Amino acid sequence: MTTTRPVEALAQAYAGITAVVGDLDDAGLQRATRCRGWLVADLLLHVLGDAQRALVALASPVDGPADVDDVSYWRDFPSGDDEGNRHAWWVRRSAAAFDRPTGIVRLWRDTAPAAVRAAGSANPEGYVTTQGHVLRVPDFLATLTTEAVVHHLDLTPELPDAPPPGPLAARVAVTTMEGLLSDDTVRPAGWDDQDFLLKATGRVPLTDRDRLELGESAGWFPLLG
Repeated sequence: MTTTRPVEALAQAYAGITAVVGDLDDAGLQRATRCRGWLVADLLLHVLGDAQRALVALASPVDGPADVDDVSYWRDFPSGDDEGNRHAWWVRRSAAAFDRPTGIVRLWRDTAPAAVRAAGSANPEGYVTTQGHVLRVPDFLATLTTEAVVHHLDLTPELPDAPPPGPLAARVAVTTMEGLLSDDTVRPAGWDDQDFLLKATGRVPLTDRDRLELGESAGWFPLLG
């Protein structure tokens, strides 16, 4: 289900985050996000961890076969689990260790492009391991893109002038959410891609009308946390 342009999609996703945070001052980086308890700087550090994880995985290819793809990978990440709560607290403490929030931005600016370059140099027919799974390289890049797009949206509730995610990156994230739904689910006609991503990830609750249009499929939501 991966895009035929996975490196370009990842580059677009990471560039989108840079466009959101790149010009923020320390005060702007301390605004709230959609992730409970996390400020912009905290969430940026979390996404920075994904870019660092990408550098390690792409530099350490493994033999196949894959045990998950870009959709089934997410089924191992239930929302609200204890491990996730511990990670959230670790991120907050780690972000607070920087002298200034803008230090996280500088590290992001160095790391994100390096991850994209590593993706471009990776064997597209190869495999990597991450989070206890083996994935094809294009599927791995799609998981990174999906997470970056969702967190791009998480960064922006108090940043009304922030640009949206790029269209190719957003399409990867939407395709992932569609893959997590049952085949017979029809997305409500009034949802655009951003509505779908926010509701599919539980950032915005379903309305009564949404539940009526989704029918039994409403029980699948949120598709991931």
